[in-house]
Amino acid sequence: MIRTVIALAALLFAAAFLYSGNGLQMTLLAVRADIENFSTPLIGAMMAAYYVGFIAGCRRTPHIIGTVGHIRTFVALASTASASALAHSLFVDVFFWAGLRAVSGFCFAGMAMVLESWLNERASNRNRGQILSIYRIVDLSALTAGNAMLAVANPAGFQLFALVSILVSLALVPVALTRASAPNPIRTARLDIPKLYALSPVAAAGAMMVGLANAAFWSVGPIFVQRNGYDSDMIAAFMTVFIMGAAAAQWPLGLLSDKIDRRIVIALTGAAAAGAGVALALLAGASQTALLTLGAVVGALMIPMFGLAAAHGNDLADPESAVATNGGLLLLHGLGSVIGALAGGAVMNLFGPPSLFFYISGVYGLLSIFCLYRITQRTGPTQKTPFTPVPKGAAPTVFEIAQEKDEDDEAQPDAKA
Repeated sequence: MIRTVIALAALLFAAAFLYSGNGLQMTLLAVRADIENFSTPLIGAMMAAYYVGFIAGCRRTPHIIGTVGHIRTFVALASTASASALAHSLFVDVFFWAGLRAVSGFCFAGMAMVLESWLNERASNRNRGQILSIYRIVDLSALTAGNAMLAVANPAGFQLFALVSILVSLALVPVALTRASAPNPIRTARLDIPKLYALSPVAAAGAMMVGLANAAFWSVGPIFVQRNGYDSDMIAAFMTVFIMGAAAAQWPLGLLSDKIDRRIVIALTGAAAAGAGVALALLAGASQTALLTLGAVVGALMIPMFGLAAAHGNDLADPESAVATNGGLLLLHGLGSVIGALAGGAVMNLFGPPSLFFYISGVYGLLSIFCLYRITQRTGPTQKTPFTPVPKGAAPTVFEIAQEKDEDDEAQPDAKA
């Protein structure tokens, strides 16, 4: 493990700076937009623009890399993302900020693809699991650190935007100075909804519905805390425990889903997420303890859900199409995220802060019911691939790290669900 970390140190440092900056920026913008009295639906639309840009970045970055190479692509995207972060403080306007969010989404998708394709080049069947685990640890640690940074300065000022810019700029250094050879060209992920649904209705619907729920949280969740009367320190603490809860639950849920029908795990986790979301909606304003405890529980149940859905889809995909299938699921998740960010802001505006988690609970309740229905329609696969934890903000190339290159050892599934 230590040798693996040393060999990948430059790329992991770049990922840490990148994801900490992205985590801080997403929370900061929601809080600052509320301070600037942007309407909640417009805040949701502004945050949805990030996911539009992210989808476009996943589609276009392979072409850019093929034209100018990995390092030049990363440098250009990081410089643009850094400038975009600073530009928020120059002109405070919701439509201008929405454009900047789309630019940021495009850039972060492209940078994630560069880093993940590089990590995949360093992966072998012997260390592939270690690399993915380390990458996941860096992702969660960086997100936690980035959200905690919200408390170091006043969100109404310039300093936090400058900090985001600094973090993204620092991600340039290890990539620009690396002596490692460039990885192979990246394949473009394709989105074929009928094919994905035919392969696995649960995976396709799950990817979309998790986007509908989780993007609503990432977009206006900090505003939920703010409008319950808490300050920026408590917002940072809430976002931190939310991510820590996800880190604690990811592997246990994944291991459980490797042993029993994943659809049962998805249904039970979805039902638990719905119940915890209702409790958070009702009790968030009661005390800081209730807010943080329930925040950790909800994070533990919400964040692993896409990985569970993708793992179920991967159980049913042919080995040669696994990366394309999972990349398509991630893009379907992105489409759901666009709608979810819009819906979260609109619902909160119409019905007040608690309605955000009533909405999220409703989505997960429907997903749970759909999974239970599908269990009655088809038997689950008898052969499974190991659960793959999917980092937040990952691009479709992350599935190339998880995919075993020795396909002869992979068993074909004999039933679809």
